[in-house]
Amino acid sequence: MLRALSIRDFVLVESLDLDFAPGMTVLTGETGAGKSILVDALSLVLGDRAESGVVRNGSKRAEISAEFELANLPGVRAWLNDNGLDAEDGCLLRRTVEVEGRSRAFVNGTPVTLAQLRELGEQLVDIHGQHAHHVLLKSSAQRELLDEFAGARTEAAEVAETWALLQEAKKRLKTAREDAGSRLLEKEGLEAAVAEVMPLLDDLRGWDEMQAEHGRQAHMSSLIETGAQLLAGLEDEEDGLLRRLSRMDALLHDMLQKDVSLAEEKALLDAARSNLEEARHGIRRYADRLSLDPVKLAELDRRMAEVHRVLRKHRLNAAELLARHEEWLGRLGLLAGEDDIEALEADVAQAETAYLACARKLSARRRQAAKALGSSVTHSMAELSLADGRFEVRLAACEPHSHGLEEVAFLVTSHSTLQPGPLDRVASGGELSRISLAIQTALSGQAGVPTLIFDEVDVGIGGAVAEAVGRRLAQAARNRQVLVVTHLPQVASRGRRHLRVSKFAGGDKVVSQVTPLSAEERVSEIARMLGGQDITDTTLRHAREMLEMAGAGESSCNQAARRVS
Repeated sequence: MLRALSIRDFVLVESLDLDFAPGMTVLTGETGAGKSILVDALSLVLGDRAESGVVRNGSKRAEISAEFELANLPGVRAWLNDNGLDAEDGCLLRRTVEVEGRSRAFVNGTPVTLAQLRELGEQLVDIHGQHAHHVLLKSSAQRELLDEFAGARTEAAEVAETWALLQEAKKRLKTAREDAGSRLLEKEGLEAAVAEVMPLLDDLRGWDEMQAEHGRQAHMSSLIETGAQLLAGLEDEEDGLLRRLSRMDALLHDMLQKDVSLAEEKALLDAARSNLEEARHGIRRYADRLSLDPVKLAELDRRMAEVHRVLRKHRLNAAELLARHEEWLGRLGLLAGEDDIEALEADVAQAETAYLACARKLSARRRQAAKALGSSVTHSMAELSLADGRFEVRLAACEPHSHGLEEVAFLVTSHSTLQPGPLDRVASGGELSRISLAIQTALSGQAGVPTLIFDEVDVGIGGAVAEAVGRRLAQAARNRQVLVVTHLPQVASRGRRHLRVSKFAGGDKVVSQVTPLSAEERVSEIARMLGGQDITDTTLRHAREMLEMAGAGESSCNQAARRVS
């Protein structure tokens, strides 16, 4: 249930805080006073698209908050918990819209996406607009209304999803059959490229090492000769560096005996001699490994030439060719799958089976709901001064489609002796409005949302029909919270709580305000709705009688409800 609504700088509303109660609340006021602004604000905080024009002139940002009570709403609590949103102390929705058009949404203080806000809002409030009867003329809207009445939104979504999967499977099969020739050419080209690269994979992976080894083999003679020269320079018994360094070490040793200040120089010379010894051993080991191998060099030349040829052919380096080889293998795997026509045909058959199972389940729900909806709306039509009329929901088999196996059509007749026909051919504008209200209240009885809002759905009716509409809305408010924006005193008198919306000019701005009415103020407002601006004693008396009759009727309805229960 909606507990409170707070609006800041929204259209004509500067600042507004409203508390709401169970039962039926009515909002009335002069035309243009801004009654529907409240509904628009609530729609915005429930996830409707935001526009910069909703920000009040002179303000930078509009802000709307709506607080909901979650008693007896385990589904909403579960949704909040699943989305990581605290659900302990009710539910607070907040929406801000900047003057540039940017908007942000929050649930219990946590930022959420607009899709999340809309999904949550659909579980809390059901809004019926004054032009809902125009939508009734569309076949798609009629189908959606039946699915909503049947509680089959999930099944309808599954049908649409499995249909999309079926179409995708059929598309893959069709493509496989049509493109078999081009895929064969592509496959042959890829197989040839893979076969060419496959023997070279080890060389490509060790390309840097191979190049280094080839450089050594190509310069082997020079390396052997130079190594021998280095060893001779180090090891020659007469003039080698090590022999000469030994003689110098002996000389310095003698000097050190006479002057200890040369100890550091002696240490440096010892270190140099040690380093030269290590260098000699290292060069000796290297020289011992050197061996001129023309066969190995020729083999390296051959292998490198083959790698260079393939690299030049594909205009890639070694690392790039290895990566491309992996891509070729992956593409060959995909082509192999696309060439498996039998597997693709099996996928189509499996997808078709899944679709038909979902579609038949939806059809069963629709057949059951069609009779119940027809009976409910026909009964409501009798209450709305269409006593001789009859409403039917016809299901006509059609080719499988994303919406199922049947077309849904709403049919109506103004007299029981006549055959039902399409709404746009049989019902007048006023009748269509009443039929729309009958459908909406029928849906309200099925929907699980705790709050119902009717925004001027009673446009174009009056007299006894208006009284019937008021009774119908009051009935819907027995176990739901109902908010009604209305111009009809017959409807307004049925409300348990009455809010008046007014507009006034102050300085250079126009502002709308909402005022809860006392019992006497309510008499005056009903009188205004009955007689206009010139309110007479007679009009006031009629207003009091209307309120008393509505209260007595509500009391008798409640007593009857208690007796039945």
